Amino acid sequence: MPRPSAKGRPRDSSRDLAILDATLALLTEVGYDQLSMEAVAGRSGAAKTTIYRRYPDKATLVAAAVERRGPAKPPPPRGKSLRANVHALTTWLARSISEQDVGLLGALFTGMRNDPRLAQAMRRILRRDETAMTDNLGHPGAEPLAPGAATLFAEVAPALIVHRVVVVGEPCDAAFVAHLVDDILLPLLRRT
Repeated sequence: MPRPSAKGRPRDSSRDLAILDATLALLTEVGYDQLSMEAVAGRSGAAKTTIYRRYPDKATLVAAAVERRGPAKPPPPRGKSLRANVHALTTWLARSISEQDVGLLGALFTGMRNDPRLAQAMRRILRRDETAMTDNLGHPGAEPLAPGAATLFAEVAPALIVHRVVVVGEPCDAAFVAHLVDDILLPLLRRT
């Protein structure tokens, strides 16, 4: 684990960063099933024993690498309407997902399907990120949300963006984001 800093917060050493960067690179290149601690040691220059001391198994190592790479914080709600806030959040989400390497996403999806420990760790990370994202849907001046709106947003918006980027192979441009917000998300999120 990273050593604590003088203020008690974890501090990433250059060796830890090299291990996590090597993990992401290899995960993208060879996939989760073919990823090995030996390959990470070779790529990072760290001893295999050092890696196992910090990360007892492959699922823990991959989850740590993904968590370190985590997305930037979503924008705070600044609009005077639900549409403005949802549009800003969806634009940010589309950009964040579009910037991810498709090979990495595929490797993670495959790994989650085949390794319950990785699936559990990734779901914990995703729930944390979803909570941070959906906390920014509305604010006191915006129109009220339907019950369960945050959960719906967290399920629907990323799924449609990933589908657009990975399956359709098209960019999440301004026209797509406007369509997603106006025709799909807002009808689901508004209190009726």
